Amino acid sequence: MIEKRMEELIELINKANYEYYTLDKPSISDQEYDRYIQELTKLEQEHPELMRDDSPNVRVGGKIINEFKKVTHEIPMLSLGNVFNEEDILDFDAKIKKEVPNPTYVCELKIDGLSVSLLYKNGKLVRGATRGDGVVGEDITHNVKTIKTIPLTLNEKIDIEVRGEIYMSKKSFEKLNKKRLEEGLELLANPRNAAAGSVRQLDSKVAASRNLDCFIYHLPNSLDYNIHSHNDSLEFMKKLGLTTDNHTKTIYNIEELLDYIRYWVEHRNSLSYEIDGIVIKLNDIDKQNKLGYTAKYPKWATAYKFPATLVLTKLKDIKFTVGRTGQVTPNAVLEPVRLMGSVISKATLHNEEYVLSKDIRIGDIVSIKKAGDVIPRVEEAIIDRRDGTETPFEMISNCPICDQTLIKKDASYYCVNELCDAKHIEGLIHYASRDAMNIEGFGTSIVEDFYNMGYLRNITDFYLLKDKKDELIKLDGFREKSVGNLLTSVEKSKSNSLEKLVFALGIRHVGSKTGKILAKHYQTMDNLMNSNFEDISNISGIGNIIGQSVIDYFSNENNLEMINTLKEYGLNMNYLGKVSTNDIITNKTFVLTGSLESITRDELREKLESLGGIVTNSVSKKTDVVIVGDKPGSKYDKAKELGITIWDEQELLNNIK
Repeated sequence: MIEKRMEELIELINKANYEYYTLDKPSISDQEYDRYIQELTKLEQEHPELMRDDSPNVRVGGKIINEFKKVTHEIPMLSLGNVFNEEDILDFDAKIKKEVPNPTYVCELKIDGLSVSLLYKNGKLVRGATRGDGVVGEDITHNVKTIKTIPLTLNEKIDIEVRGEIYMSKKSFEKLNKKRLEEGLELLANPRNAAAGSVRQLDSKVAASRNLDCFIYHLPNSLDYNIHSHNDSLEFMKKLGLTTDNHTKTIYNIEELLDYIRYWVEHRNSLSYEIDGIVIKLNDIDKQNKLGYTAKYPKWATAYKFPATLVLTKLKDIKFTVGRTGQVTPNAVLEPVRLMGSVISKATLHNEEYVLSKDIRIGDIVSIKKAGDVIPRVEEAIIDRRDGTETPFEMISNCPICDQTLIKKDASYYCVNELCDAKHIEGLIHYASRDAMNIEGFGTSIVEDFYNMGYLRNITDFYLLKDKKDELIKLDGFREKSVGNLLTSVEKSKSNSLEKLVFALGIRHVGSKTGKILAKHYQTMDNLMNSNFEDISNISGIGNIIGQSVIDYFSNENNLEMINTLKEYGLNMNYLGKVSTNDIITNKTFVLTGSLESITRDELREKLESLGGIVTNSVSKKTDVVIVGDKPGSKYDKAKELGITIWDEQELLNNIK
């Protein structure tokens, strides 16, 4: 009798959850729902042997795991390629239409959260997993079960895998940060980071307390269920009890698609959750399979990323930081403000000239923008908001760390003290960063701690840490496993291709792209070190300033000694990428504009770069060729104005064969 009543209560609660979260049509009051939960909880406490795995009370958390197990996805969870403007969208549409006349699309809001795979057996949730690298993710079932919008039992006893996005609503995020502020804890940056951090907690009670949500948007093997359109797959999953986003829309032509995007660019802030773009999918699943995939992305879908937006806040102070090259940069200390999902409290001011030209003052109300949706920067001061209390900007004359007199070069000031701690620390952080040697685990705080404790004083010291393993394990906050992971990552960095090392060295003016150009051109570190100014500066995409900087770097005996030490420690000094040459392409600079029918922009960029070409985004006197497709933009007009060589699609194809 008791067991039967528990089953009735679970059915009533599951039905209420389905009506509330999936259909948005609750049939019972909150009081009735709470009463059912209380009755079920009481019965489970009195008869724990009768508690079911799919009980709604599983969601309160309590399960603690020791580590996250790896999960291999039978069908890879591929990411999407990105487009950033209407020209790119037209390009995507043209590629689809080449294979699929009169295509129908489904447009979905791109939820800013964490991708998840849910596996059900006989209608019961048996596994939740992160995307990971697309092939191998992590088992987060214990945390997934705490999310109310993920049903523990489906409406049918079916075996199925579905995919979606776990996210945190704006309201839940604000509530969480308010609580953390009261507890004296560091505030979380944005809802996405908060959601990702929540599902990677070993203790499920933490995830349960965060009030996460989930939208389901993909059935990876629809044809196995005789479903032939993405729209039908969404309806099918909704009937099973899964929650889908009701802002999804079927689109029948490119004008509708652009209107949908324009609407959400303007109205995104009206949503109760963060979005960072629009996902565009071909609706016909049979035609999706016909189009297939590139090595990284499906050809039948893409993600439009929203343009950067501006917000206003107060500039409270200007602080100066010292970079790895010794460059001293003014940075704005801001009244915290939310911008595109992140709380911004500081932003770059670039250099003295930038601040003075815009007359930015301490105390100003300023506009903030995320450059490339990543790095916040101050755009301008709002002059008419001044009240006379603002303080004009003054550039400092001495290093804020070592007090050495600064030297001005070009538009920036530099600390030239070779012993300046700030320069060394920033250089070490840069060396270990993702785009450089990608030594995982060495974030700012660990590098600073290791520097201050004497373990890391220069980049060669990374490769001596293995000899200090016993000491490192004894440090506060470290264990054998965490130290082992750091040392494994250090060892792995030895096999990086040459361009990673060239960028990691911190040569002035040499970014990751320039590092790749130099590595591909010279093939070995010895060739690069023995090159001359004329040779380097004549490489397309390099020029005199970078050429002189490279020569200066390798003229320094300390730098040469350091590289020889890295050689002795076993670091790879060769370029490992593929190198093809084409007399028409190699060392030429290209700009693309308009839509091409036979090849996507990403594919063309990869092709040109594999043949030794350089692809840039803007037309200048240094541009060798502008490639023009359908509906070209202003780049085409500028190319004609400057007399730059112009190729149409057929000429392009002839030249890259």
